[in-house]
Amino acid sequence: MPGTFEPLPGGGAAVALDDVEISIIRSLAVQLMELIGPGPAEDDAADPLAGLFTEGPSEPPSDPVLRRLFPDAYSDPEGAPRGKEAEEQRAHSAEFRRYTENDLRAGKRDNALAVIRSLDALAPAGEGGAVLRLSPEASRQWLGALNDLRLAIGSRLEIRDEDDSDLLFHLPDEDPRKPMVMAYLWLGGLQETLVTTLMP
Repeated sequence: MPGTFEPLPGGGAAVALDDVEISIIRSLAVQLMELIGPGPAEDDAADPLAGLFTEGPSEPPSDPVLRRLFPDAYSDPEGAPRGKEAEEQRAHSAEFRRYTENDLRAGKRDNALAVIRSLDALAPAGEGGAVLRLSPEASRQWLGALNDLRLAIGSRLEIRDEDDSDLLFHLPDEDPRKPMVMAYLWLGGLQETLVTTLMP
């Protein structure tokens, strides 16, 4: 089971992680939470109805990673529209973002926090590692967080398609991007095996 998720009887998944792997995933999840930003103010958290009337941002984030995590809902990647069509797309995207981004951020924040908490709760299994056992719900949160982490790292590495990622496989060891590439590939392997365990 080292390094790959395997299904648990009755649902959920398990993976053996060593101390370094635990530290890397936890650190990346903390960085993701910091990037996404804080949750609602304490006053809003105390009043659940207040959140219903809180509008989110209408402009896309300036950080390219956040733009990847929270893309425009109405955009045509194949070709940039012009004139009135472009204005309409921007207006629709702004409206959609205003009413959905806060919830999307909360979901991504919750997933990252679930990863951190599950790693913090691990009991050592000897020889510098532990076995992480996840419920079906926690497995889905991990899957969401792993996806977000890969999107964030891929954005920093400027990976846009399969050709970009193929080029990164052959980086020399002295390239400063090499550790991020290794993390990107490793998280991809974890994500793939977790998806497999969750398939019916």
